[in-house]
Amino acid sequence: MFLRYEGTAWEERFLPRLTSKQIKEMPKDKTLVILPVGAVEQHGPHLPIYTDTLIGEATLTQTLERVSLDKEIWLLPPVSYGKSNEHIGLPGTISLSANTLLAIMLDIAESLQASGFRKLLLFNTHGGNVDLLNTASREIRIRTGMMVFYLSPGSLKVAEDLISPEELEYGIHGGDYETSVVMSIKPDWVQDEFLAKEVPDMSPYRFLTLEGKIRFGWKMADISATGIAGDATLATPEKGRIIQDRIAAILAEALEELCDFEITDLLKGKPVEQAAGGPL
Repeated sequence: MFLRYEGTAWEERFLPRLTSKQIKEMPKDKTLVILPVGAVEQHGPHLPIYTDTLIGEATLTQTLERVSLDKEIWLLPPVSYGKSNEHIGLPGTISLSANTLLAIMLDIAESLQASGFRKLLLFNTHGGNVDLLNTASREIRIRTGMMVFYLSPGSLKVAEDLISPEELEYGIHGGDYETSVVMSIKPDWVQDEFLAKEVPDMSPYRFLTLEGKIRFGWKMADISATGIAGDATLATPEKGRIIQDRIAAILAEALEELCDFEITDLLKGKPVEQAAGGPL
């Protein structure tokens, strides 16, 4: 079970627990700072509105237990609210606009850069934030010169043998995957008696999909009466534990790689004219 503010992530790698003096004196050349970005939004009748942010906090808590002690990796408090206006009108949803969320991430990054940090990971656990994080990462890079990374742990594809192909395609909100994970993290926060199943029927379409191939703009009310897309009745805590364990193992290695990465190495050994004139 996930306990907030306990474990290595919060006791040894939580940046705000340090003093200004400690932050000034810490080595920053290979230091990676992680900014979790989640959401507070409806997740159907069975999951808490804090689902996305909760999953992010728990995933990083579990991951940072596995990271080598010699790696300088530090965790920031989550940006708990996300761009969730596709769920506006459904009770409990609290959304930031795209401009507001982008401004928050830019302000945080500029503050980190002013303290001497060079590397920032935007760690996202809400699907509605994905496109914005792509924009934010480049804007931060351009404005601050920092190396910026972004990822969503759900994109690591660790559940193909646990989740049905249909659910992997359409279970994008409150379905088997998310419900299993929350069951493994905070079982008392899941309303088991209200587990729902609702999958949008995309079978008539060859190219059109919710996420992938050819997309279309939608809000949750367009595709779901219950507020979910997926089958939560298939969820189990055991599946959630397996998913979280696999993700933590991959992320622990990935975070160490980010600490060692230098963007200037990408051009080493290349002729200047090739580097400058190559395709974007």
